[in-house]
Amino acid sequence: MTPSIPQSKSFRVIYGSYVTLFFIYLLLPLIVVAVFAFNDSQFPSLPWGGFTLDWFFNSGDTRVGLFQDKRLLESIWTSTYIASWVTVLSVAVGTSNAFLFERKNFPFKNLLYVFLLLPLVIPGVILGISILIFSSTVANFFENSFGLDLEFLRPSSFLVVMGQFSFIATITTLIIAARLRKFDLALEEAAQILGASKLTAVRTITLPYLKPAIIGAAIVSFLMSFENFNTTLMLVGSDQPLTIAMYGRLREGSTPELNALSLLLMTVSGALALLSVFVQRGKD
Repeated sequence: MTPSIPQSKSFRVIYGSYVTLFFIYLLLPLIVVAVFAFNDSQFPSLPWGGFTLDWFFNSGDTRVGLFQDKRLLESIWTSTYIASWVTVLSVAVGTSNAFLFERKNFPFKNLLYVFLLLPLVIPGVILGISILIFSSTVANFFENSFGLDLEFLRPSSFLVVMGQFSFIATITTLIIAARLRKFDLALEEAAQILGASKLTAVRTITLPYLKPAIIGAAIVSFLMSFENFNTTLMLVGSDQPLTIAMYGRLREGSTPELNALSLLLMTVSGALALLSVFVQRGKD
């Protein structure tokens, strides 16, 4: 809606109502989950049984709080471990890709760029199945031909990292490349004229300029990895990440403990998302 064009009062009312209803639609389920995380009841539903923190801290037999549930805490650690590796790999490869596609001209560059974007349009389930079939085929070949059991090519945390990395690296590439595109190459050239090597100029001038984008890409990578479900489901082994553990619990029915966990995830994810926005607003 363009502010300079006069709008009737009825149009403004309808438009304002639409925006309000849209945000209520987005936020209401999250608010309901957050509220019932404190409900003093075995079931996450009405009637309201009173306020309690049992679903966070209790260690009794009938009520086990989130911070006392060893299985959920182990799944949180597994997700953190996987997300950390995915973040490191994605940012490192994404930075390299950004320099490659923004600074270099080479044969079939546009075709390779299309291949870079493909993981974003392939459904996560299909991507996971494809990686699982490929890795299992390779593992079976080495086992049948040489008697080598490449266990890491079976469903495992390693495959989950590789599966998530395959599409998250594309996102980090796009984030970092967008900022690198704005960089003035004259700054690097000036540093080289003053005696700095190409690598020194990149390390001392270009990378500090890219720092907000790199940090933002790292936060996005961590969040996307931590909350990924469809690709992870196809590749997971015995160590279950949090999303898979929650899926298993939800098949048995929702509980206030899962509401408490959801509230924790919403809080942490929201804080990291705000941090990402704040960091990327750094000086151009």
